[in-house]
Amino acid sequence: MAEISLNPTDHAILNLLNEGRCTPSYIAQQTDYTRGNIQNRLLRLVEHNYVNQLGGGLYELIEDPRKNIK
Repeated sequence: MAEISLNPTDHAILNLLNEGRCTPSYIAQQTDYTRGNIQNRLLRLVEHNYVNQLGGGLYELIEDPRKNIK
């Protein structure tokens, strides 16, 4: 799969997921982004296997794609 192009929303999500598991609602409360925007970006991060959806709306970081940027 091609690398994902990260936008500011992705960086905010990844920063919070680096601290621990989060829900889209929690991420939205901690940032200036809407829950819908967070949810859409989380789904893209899941598709690229950077984030795992655990169920009940809870997500965890598998691999931070920013660590692969040269």
